[in-house]
Amino acid sequence: MFLRRLCRRDTIKFSEKLLDRYRFPEFGNYHFYTSRAASSSQQIASDIYRSDEDEANVNWEELGFGIVPTDYMYVMKCSKEDRFSEGKLNRFGNIEMSPSAGVLNYGQGLFEGLKAYKREDGCLALFRPEENALRMQKGAERMCMPSPSVEQFVDAVKQTVLANKRWVPPPGKGSLYVRPLLIGSGPVLGLAPAPEYTFLIYASPVGTYFKEGLSPINLFVDDEFHRATPGGTGGVKTISNYAPVLKAQALAKSKGFSDVLYLDSINKRNLEEASSCNVFIVKNDVISTPTIEGTILPGITRKSIIEICPHYGYQIQERPVSVEELMDADEVFCTGTAVVIAPVGSIMYHGKRVEYRSGVETVSQKLYSALTSIQMGLVEDKMGWTVEID
Repeated sequence: MFLRRLCRRDTIKFSEKLLDRYRFPEFGNYHFYTSRAASSSQQIASDIYRSDEDEANVNWEELGFGIVPTDYMYVMKCSKEDRFSEGKLNRFGNIEMSPSAGVLNYGQGLFEGLKAYKREDGCLALFRPEENALRMQKGAERMCMPSPSVEQFVDAVKQTVLANKRWVPPPGKGSLYVRPLLIGSGPVLGLAPAPEYTFLIYASPVGTYFKEGLSPINLFVDDEFHRATPGGTGGVKTISNYAPVLKAQALAKSKGFSDVLYLDSINKRNLEEASSCNVFIVKNDVISTPTIEGTILPGITRKSIIEICPHYGYQIQERPVSVEELMDADEVFCTGTAVVIAPVGSIMYHGKRVEYRSGVETVSQKLYSALTSIQMGLVEDKMGWTVEID
């Protein structure tokens, strides 16, 4: 029986893509299923068809930034000597792994984060997914891991979003946060690269990242704890970069701050980034952000802001930015996939609090409107950043 018969006309494009995952070349364009795996794939496609018009059980008005289990995840595996080839959609759920998996014992793992948006016309769109794919490839090289190609990465993200499209929030209510993982899933005891790797993508609907919502956040400048050191993996989105900041972040939050802003570990003088986002300062309408030199994550939103600023008449500089300049800035904001652009209302450094301007006329608000208008399809995307999913 052809799986195509399970699909209605308005879902046929997605169904064809799903069918292509399991096509047997010897049968040309026909899709015959005779194995247990094929039966499972057929059931998944049927389930997606049946749930296509179901409403997700989510209160979009109270959506925060946390895990909301959705329907499907994407999984693809390969050995360390091989290349990733074919993956498939599975029901979202737990995964089985050896206690001696490389990721569990030695932290051999990477993750990415990107968002899918629903536009007013109902179209689903991604923002610069190829940049996430390229960053994962660079990180994989540093961590001695094979990685999916850009085409495989983007295709897998599209499949995951389409399979979970009922979980994409309505326009203006949030987005579907997509989390790709690349982990050493094979067992290893001695310190060495894992023998097997898993590329996995899951998704969750999200609202604003900080509890303040779109209101200005407050940062604590920490010169005791450091996020990264020269020669390390600070510029890689590896899982091992994030647990070390939890203590500093918890201490800051216990004192009422939104997050921590870290200084360089050598001189304890120049700005690096916050726990999960890059930082910019504004002085006399000149925007400055710390240079990427291996200790700062090359954020995709950061890159987008740098590229879009000249189009809006702003001067942008990538250079070392001292904490003294931070204290004297007119405006400060953070950028990241999760936060998009978050204005900073104040910082605390060595017991001194400095407040910054905020409101609709600030640089950060203007850039936020410009960027989100592109993401949501409200203006023409002259930068060629958005990728529509059909």
